[in-house]
Amino acid sequence: MRGDYKLRRAAAGPSVPLDMALRRPPRLRLCARLPDFVLLLLFRGCLIGAVNLKSSNRTPVVQEFESVELSCIITDSQTSDPRIEWKKIQDDQTTYVFFDNKIQGDLAGRAEILGKTSLKVWNVTRRDSALYRCEVVARNDRKEIDEIVIELTVQVKPVTPVCRVPKAVPVGKMATLYCQESEGHPRPHYSWYRNDVPLPTDSRANPRFRNSSFHLNSETGTLVFTAVHKDDSGQYYCIASNDAGSARCEEQEMEVYDLNIGGIIGGVLVVLAVLALITLGICCAYRRGYFINNKQDGESYKNPGKPDGVNYIRTDEEGDFRHKSSFVI
Repeated sequence: MRGDYKLRRAAAGPSVPLDMALRRPPRLRLCARLPDFVLLLLFRGCLIGAVNLKSSNRTPVVQEFESVELSCIITDSQTSDPRIEWKKIQDDQTTYVFFDNKIQGDLAGRAEILGKTSLKVWNVTRRDSALYRCEVVARNDRKEIDEIVIELTVQVKPVTPVCRVPKAVPVGKMATLYCQESEGHPRPHYSWYRNDVPLPTDSRANPRFRNSSFHLNSETGTLVFTAVHKDDSGQYYCIASNDAGSARCEEQEMEVYDLNIGGIIGGVLVVLAVLALITLGICCAYRRGYFINNKQDGESYKNPGKPDGVNYIRTDEEGDFRHKSSFVI
């Protein structure tokens, strides 16, 4: 047994301390990781000399008539003087903004290049809302071209909306109130107020309005009452609002009144009675001959008989009757 053990020890080589034996596996793992590390170095080496762009804000938002900077920054490049272009993409059309080292198109006179590549625009308008693409061409880099797209949003405050409120509506009838605004961007949302109290989108959602039956469409600005109630009378106004601001129309009064059924029936009966009396009077006058006009004062005039063989002819020039004799054989 001991001889076999010695032979195994001799075959295994000199003895190794325990702590060194425990440290060997990490070294083996490090060697196993060496190819990944080398690949990473090679990958980074390939990126050296490749033009790369970044932006501090790819979705800038600005209000109309303010200024904005469209950020485009070159992070890596070996080319000292790269070619820079800016393009505007709007309604599926692409136009130049910066080309051949000068501002082009509708931004001419109100834009400039900051640093090397960023674009600053003054006095922006709602028509400037679009996609803007920054393109850089670096001829001396392994990757020569890179681009970045920036979405510019120009907000426009709503103007005073146009409101239409019916002046008087009978109880139980339907009524529609309108509120419209066409300048705000993005499109505004609408809210209605009655006597300075905001109305919910649905009267059933608030116990305070349990006596009403209306629905508010905040997208279109219409407030529809399916059947108005006396409590719906009051002063109404509308507010149009978006991220840029809000605007309201003037108050308008809507009166809800009761229908006087008895008075309506009485009025109809009076009209029918008047029509009956008029018809009876006309009939009586006709029977008494007030509408016959064939009698004259004095003797009645009778056309003289026409003798045989004589034809009477009236000429247009003389305006009287002349006769022409003819003989009947």
